[in-house]
Amino acid sequence: MRESPFTSSPFVGEVEPIVESDAEIRAALAEAEVPPLLPALAYLTGDLSLLREGLRPDPLLLGMPQGGLTEDQLDEARALALEVLIRFRDGGCRAATTPSDADILKIMEFAVGGGSDMAPYLPLLEEELAVRGEDRRAPSWRKADVAPDVDFEVVIIGAGMSGLLAAHRLKQAGVRFVIYEKNDDVGGTWLENSYPGCRVDNPNHNYSYSFAQRHDWPLHFSTQNVLLDYFRRCADTFDLREHIRFESVVRSATWSEVDRRWTVQVQHADGRDEAIEANAVVSAVGQLNRPLFPDIEGRESFEGPSFHSARWDHTIDLRDKRVAVIGTGASAVQFIPEIAPNVGELLVFQRTPPWFGPTDNYHAAVEPGLRWLYAHVPSYSEWNRFYIFWKMGDGVLAGVRVDPDWEPKDHAVGLFNDMLRQLLTAYLDAEFADRPDLREKVLPTYPPGAKRLLRDNGVWADALKRENVELITDAIREITPTGVVTADGVAHDVDVIIYGTGFQASKFLTPMTVTGRDGVDLHEHWKGDARAYLGVTVPGFPNLFCLYGPNTNIVINGSIVYFSECGVRYVLGCLGLLLAGGHRALDVRKDVHDEFNQRVDAENALMAWGRSDVNSWYKNEHGHVAQNWPFTLLEYWQRTLAPDPDDYQLID
Repeated sequence: MRESPFTSSPFVGEVEPIVESDAEIRAALAEAEVPPLLPALAYLTGDLSLLREGLRPDPLLLGMPQGGLTEDQLDEARALALEVLIRFRDGGCRAATTPSDADILKIMEFAVGGGSDMAPYLPLLEEELAVRGEDRRAPSWRKADVAPDVDFEVVIIGAGMSGLLAAHRLKQAGVRFVIYEKNDDVGGTWLENSYPGCRVDNPNHNYSYSFAQRHDWPLHFSTQNVLLDYFRRCADTFDLREHIRFESVVRSATWSEVDRRWTVQVQHADGRDEAIEANAVVSAVGQLNRPLFPDIEGRESFEGPSFHSARWDHTIDLRDKRVAVIGTGASAVQFIPEIAPNVGELLVFQRTPPWFGPTDNYHAAVEPGLRWLYAHVPSYSEWNRFYIFWKMGDGVLAGVRVDPDWEPKDHAVGLFNDMLRQLLTAYLDAEFADRPDLREKVLPTYPPGAKRLLRDNGVWADALKRENVELITDAIREITPTGVVTADGVAHDVDVIIYGTGFQASKFLTPMTVTGRDGVDLHEHWKGDARAYLGVTVPGFPNLFCLYGPNTNIVINGSIVYFSECGVRYVLGCLGLLLAGGHRALDVRKDVHDEFNQRVDAENALMAWGRSDVNSWYKNEHGHVAQNWPFTLLEYWQRTLAPDPDDYQLID
């Protein structure tokens, strides 16, 4: 038995030796994700001749099933992989030495189909994959070494994905911390959102910590309960629960220029108020945590049950009820197909139709053969993670970038964007071929990428085509005690109203009051238009760090877990800079902050979401794109590797 070279994750044990027959291996390969298979085997054996030109995926088709490889190519790749695995088995399952950086670069270039300069990505991808087993994002310093006699404590607000991550890194660095969490358990959005059908729209390998990978995910796209279990396991495995104060709500944080410390006011479950002194505060409250209810006249007058999808009322029995759903965003598209078969009648009120990315395995279990390969083929799971990272990352960013010479720009913003529009339109045409009336209602008229792209495997069309479901696109005029009245004057009486209307994404750090230097209130400073340097630091608010802060949301490229890992490393770098230098605080320079945000704004204007005027939570009340990162994933990684001391005023 050979120990896996990828040992940083506590959830991945030793690679199991291959003892199966040729036929059993062949059967497993029939269920393989093929594009990362030959790169993984080349890495395992050191045989780069496996990277055959005729089996290289097309970089323009990486988003297609099996990377757009033809059946003949798939058969040839699987046959080649079978030969390699038989030799590997018969040779005692002994892997070759770790390839050189030059060879890893060749493997990476093959995996993305060529056409991209992968050299700048090599250190990032080696780190992201942990290809040599180490956790390269762990802090490089420990407080006991750099400032053993300094009393220093950090308050983390929130025990969701980012908060647990920050806690893990602070613990590795030996820095004292405490987490205040308003709920009674960890998990954040995956604890709060429990609506039927709730699941992540990012593949498991991408939506998980780089240092806590799993090879045994039950589904390709995890459901809410699976992800909640994952984050609970992480909290337990890394011994974080003892640092968490549950059912404790942070009401305010106030900076003292005299003491160079924050005073954090916390209200506990028993009503007790407590003031906590901290040297630094890390906000890990997220963007998508405060439900948004639409501003519709009469909304409070409805006499039946009503609730937001993010606060699903499981005490309400929807069976045989006449139900109205307002909104067709990400959550609604997930729960509508789940409740449609059980309700008596379902009225779906749509303002703007979403674009859908066809995803056949969206609800599927991971195939037994694929799970066998993850468990028995060293590096296969990790190379699949890299494949997902690229095809959902910088490899597709050009698809939403504005071509200034492209006309017209109302339906698409460039050639690649128009190609994407045609592919997504063809999917809807096929799904609604038998219902042209619905097809006209569900086809978006805005460029793909201007709003959140959703996933579908056919359940959306199935739901809308049910006899008990009606899709209504007339604007809502008002809500009455008995139901919904549309602009055409038609009254739709219902028993229950469910709001699938998203979140107050632009209201960062609400409803907390945050007071910085000179008594400046953060929300008054922002005036509804939040900005931060790298999404992390804000001028005038020393030692305050935001995770999933302004302009760190991803649209079609990447995973928010990746952004949080980069952001947390930057925060630890800032704290290390303070402690090693004997400083008490740091405050980002206003000119550095402003120059950065000017560049972000200019680049966002050149993306589909910045150019289009379609309604979107990407923009705040001022029409400013306050959420999205418009550059490459590589650039965010590069800029957050370590803080530049020249970007900050260091305060003693």
